[in-house]
Amino acid sequence: MALDHVECARRTIDEICYITIATTCTGMGGRPWNSPVYSAFDSAYNFYWTSDRQSQHSTNIRNNSNVFLAIYNSTIPEGTGAGGGVYIQAQAIELSDPGEIVRAHRILAGRIGKAPRPADHFLGDMPRRIYRATPEKMWVNDVAERDGSPIDIRVEIDLALLRIDEDV
Repeated sequence: MALDHVECARRTIDEICYITIATTCTGMGGRPWNSPVYSAFDSAYNFYWTSDRQSQHSTNIRNNSNVFLAIYNSTIPEGTGAGGGVYIQAQAIELSDPGEIVRAHRILAGRIGKAPRPADHFLGDMPRRIYRATPEKMWVNDVAERDGSPIDIRVEIDLALLRIDEDV
């Protein structure tokens, strides 16, 4: 049976709470910067996290909204990585609309069963902000063969298929 790439992406995203966000540092000659953060997602697979507004990745996002997210299930045994990794090219922004902030924090807090905070906790002089990454492209891991040896490959998945309600 062929690997269902969309279902693998859904499962990994649902099971893994931490994403790694790759950004670039404009003040450091375009050097890459990676940051692991706790995240949650909505039904359109937009990803949300909170971070200190002065952290390097937050500064990088304000200067360049292009990000790359990696979500990987590190609990699977070596050599069985098919479907265990999700890679996402996205656009990230710092949320500033109070209604959007409340909605995003409700999603974040709900993932771990905490009460959401009001929008003013993430505005003005407060140190933390809420960020959203909107996927543009997404890939999952699979296994192929080259010269008789198994190799890891990335397979692009259709975001429209991912976003279709699973219960329909």
